[in-house]
This record gives sequence, structure tokens and C-alpha cells, in this order.
Amino acid sequence: MLKGHQSWVFQNRPMIAATGVSGGPFEANGNLVNDFDILHEDLWMGMDSYEKAHRVLIEEAMKTALNKAKIQKEQVQFIFAGDLINQITPTSFAAKTLQIPCFGLFGACSTSMEGLALASFVVNYQGAKYVLTGASSHNAAVEKQFRYPTEYGGQKPPTAQWTVTGAGIALVCPNDSSKQHPVVRAATIGKVIDMGLTDPFNMGGAMAPAAADTIMAHFRDLQIDPSYYDLIVTGDLGKIGNETAFELIQRSGLKVKKSQFQDCGLMIYKEDQPVQAGASGAGCSATVLYGHLLNQMKKGVYKRILVCATGALLSPLTFQQNESIPCIAHAVAIETNGEEG
Repeated sequence: MLKGHQSWVFQNRPMIAATGVSGGPFEANGNLVNDFDILHEDLWMGMDSYEKAHRVLIEEAMKTALNKAKIQKEQVQFIFAGDLINQITPTSFAAKTLQIPCFGLFGACSTSMEGLALASFVVNYQGAKYVLTGASSHNAAVEKQFRYPTEYGGQKPPTAQWTVTGAGIALVCPNDSSKQHPVVRAATIGKVIDMGLTDPFNMGGAMAPAAADTIMAHFRDLQIDPSYYDLIVTGDLGKIGNETAFELIQRSGLKVKKSQFQDCGLMIYKEDQPVQAGASGAGCSATVLYGHLLNQMKKGVYKRILVCATGALLSPLTFQQNESIPCIAHAVAIETNGEEG
């Protein structure tokens, strides 16, 4: 089960039985609009605060995954999920609504793969039959907490990224070889890495070393070649972080092709949308994976992918105290059911 120093290989290959993906109005005009299950016309979503709207995104995505799988919430043992808002309250309030035992997670924008790795571990060892896992973010709620309220109209530098309004949730269960759902083969848990960067408007640059470190650890632990995967995709490094991580990986000697190395933050929006360096937010990798990428796998475009979600572990308080930005990345290998490594 433990492979190398920081990776797990799941012998029973837990299955992603169903997913639910919700989003906001900006995502409805984006590049992956057809991969969302639910899209809202405004950021309020019928609520009187952005934080409550954030909770709605999570509840809808979870209920959608359950409906697709034809599973009742009472059959689910655990939730592994998180978000970016203080004390992950949107996730906790959604768990209160669903009344499913909950593990609240915070790995910033790496939460999606942290959750999938833990859910797969628990299911692999028969610790649960059904687990809901995922992550979410809300542009206006996150901007208000970490930067300035959007109403303020503050200008952003070209290195800044646009926080995704969306939730991506997966239902993980034991493998059923008769079904062609994607399965989780392995996971690599990342280390917290701090290169001394302090600019909260350059998250991609800050997170790139953590992404590169985890990806290199994955191939070192599993002793496989990068060509094993059809796609290696990072969470939300954006233009700057994606280029930096690719350069760091190349320097390590790993033969990763540029066409093989992509980023969720560069996939979700169109070229003409004003997102500066790309997308970010805990909902970025969650919506792109549980929507677009798994749909591509079902169509046969990809058979094996490695998803490395990246997170900047700062808070408003650490920024005010002039601390640098520690970062982390977690990678999960997902394959078509029946693929043998």
C-alpha cells in the first residue's frame, strides 16, 4: 500500500461512481460550460450573502452526485471536503444540511486531491462503502476575505488569478469491474514548501515549486516513467506557475512533454475572459476534474491521468504579519476501469 516515502498505491482501485459539478455566471460563459451539471445566473444564487451562496454550490453538487448514482444520503458513511472561507464554514453548513458524518479539510486549493486521496484510502481498506469528497470556492466570498470586496474595484496585476465560483464533488465507492467508471490507482501526498514568496497576487509562482516537488516524488516513489500518463494536470498554477513548474520538472531530468503537462486554471475559461494569469480557487481543480476531465476519460480521450492540485496555505492574518506563503500539492492518479499498470 505504501509505496516509496509519500505515496499510496490502491490495490482495490476505488471507483468514482458519480460526480456533481455546480458553477456561477462567469463559468457559464467559460470554456467548459457543457461539463457543469448546474450553472447559476448570478453570484447570489437566491441567498442574502455570498457565503450562503457558496454553501448552495456544495449542497447542489453533493445532491447531484447522489442522484446520478441513485444513492440515498443515508447510505453514505463520510464526507471529505473543504473550501477557502474561514473555518471552512460553507462546507460545514452543507454537511449540516445533509446530515452525513464529515471530515472537514483545509489544503487551500489542493483540497480536492487531498480529499480524493483520503476517500480512496478509506474505501480501499473497507473503512466505508460510499464517501463524498470534493472542494469548492466562490469568487466574491474569497475576494472579500483574502483581498478586497469586488465592489471596491481594486486593480490587479497581470500575475493575479480569477477565483472559480464552483463546487466539484465525487462519490467514491468500491470497484465494480462491470462498470466503466474511472478508478483511483495511486496518490502522492505533498510536503509544505515555502520559497519565501510574499506576493498574494502571484499564487501560481508561489505554488509551482510544491507542484513540481510532488510530481517528482510521485514518479520516484512509483518508479514509473511520465509517459505512463496521457495527461499530467496541475490544479491552478495559471500561466506563470505552469511554466515555472514545467521548467523545474525538466531540470530534474523527468521527460515530461509540454503537450502532456496542462493546468486546470488554463482550461476553464476562454481566452477573451479577463482572468489575468488564469483561474484559481479550491473549486478550480474540483470542477475541471469532476466535470471536464472525467468526461474526457469516459469518451476515451484519456486512459490515465495524474492530477496534482496545488494550494497556498496563507491566511489574511499571516499576510498582515508579512509572512511568506507556504504551499502544498497533492497528486492522484486516475485511470479507466480495467487499465492495468
